[in-house]
Amino acid sequence: MVLGSLNEAGQVELKAVNSCIQLTPTLDGKALYTVEDLQQDNGALHPVQQALVECHGSQCGFCTPGFAMSLWGMYLKQEGKPDTRPRRCDIDDALSGNLCRCTGYRPIIDAAHRMGELPRVELDRAALARQLTALQRDSMVTYSSNGQQFHAPRTLEELVQLRAEKPAACLLAGSTDVGLWVTKQMRDLGDIIYIGQVGALKTVKEADGLLEIGAGVSLNDAYQALCSHYPDELSEMWQRFASLPVRNAGTLGGNVANGSPIGDSMPWLIVLGTQIVLRGKHGQRVMPLEDFYLDYQKKDLQAGEFVEAVRVPLPRAGIKFRTYKLAKRFDQDISAVCAAFALTLDGDLIQQARIAFGGMAATPKRAARAEASLLGQRWSEEALKTAMALMAQDYAPLSDMRASSAYRMTTAQNLLRRFWLETRADAPLPRSAVNAYANRA
Repeated sequence: MVLGSLNEAGQVELKAVNSCIQLTPTLDGKALYTVEDLQQDNGALHPVQQALVECHGSQCGFCTPGFAMSLWGMYLKQEGKPDTRPRRCDIDDALSGNLCRCTGYRPIIDAAHRMGELPRVELDRAALARQLTALQRDSMVTYSSNGQQFHAPRTLEELVQLRAEKPAACLLAGSTDVGLWVTKQMRDLGDIIYIGQVGALKTVKEADGLLEIGAGVSLNDAYQALCSHYPDELSEMWQRFASLPVRNAGTLGGNVANGSPIGDSMPWLIVLGTQIVLRGKHGQRVMPLEDFYLDYQKKDLQAGEFVEAVRVPLPRAGIKFRTYKLAKRFDQDISAVCAAFALTLDGDLIQQARIAFGGMAATPKRAARAEASLLGQRWSEEALKTAMALMAQDYAPLSDMRASSAYRMTTAQNLLRRFWLETRADAPLPRSAVNAYANRA
């Protein structure tokens, strides 16, 4: 489905999201569009629908509506562009969350190209903005059902007070993980505090060499801001993080707060020296992100506290930084191994080394022994081999459905070698030359 909402500037935003994991109370004050809404007032099909018909892109009744709505989400983004025909890379990204391949996938791609050739049917955004403005509330919403309460504070102060009163309540942002607790595990969430209406958590600010990203900023918006500073280093991770509907709904703050040992953001946030900002009734608490994770699903989070923001250092001279993801599937998949590396060089000597992995331990974890071996060394193959060998002392990965322990260790070491190949003094090509994502307009 596609959700319409007003951003902090009062502008309409329309984003495709996964309907199956959206909790109904979170839709308050928003516009909800399903495939039935695409048909024009005169009964004619929308260009998205017409293109699917003409190109024979229909699948089963369950999958086709999802494809249509993902395509419509992309169609909306083409408004106002000189050429409204989408590029293949845009189509691939828009459909990254639609995994079904029955009946044939090529006709759907053909339909995505075809819809841009048909006469445009624009959404009346001005009218939608007026409707959404009329729906907005000035105060906190509380909804009760079957002994459970759903709270949607609107200010940071309301959130602090509510969290202090209900420290055990489930904090909800994009529901991309919590929603699965309900649909897959049938869990009872109890009381819920929804942060999606707190404007103070949806800001991105740059100051003192740091990019501060509020806990309510979507993954897509967060990565867009980050890639303006790290285009070569983070653009591929941006595109490979789950899928577009997940990135539209989920938040970077939620990914960090969840603290999964296989989360895609934490390794590179850690090697960059990111700080996490916690908020509670006693004020703010700031710490290095790596210190936030104590053990599997155990964090340094006091009762009544929540994640307010993360502060990511901006690029500095002399730093070589990369992050990599290995998974069985390119789109919409969880990492088997996620790696991040950052070296600070003084001339040709390594002044600081930071190596972190996901999927190698119970938490996102740095490779302390491998890092120490690199300090004061030249970034040479000899130094690389020593660090690779020491990684076997830094990590003891488990075997599971995604990868064996041996595979994880071998690929983790090989990713460090890849980092060396891309960043050594005589690297054959710059990252931008081999990274298709960095070259996207």
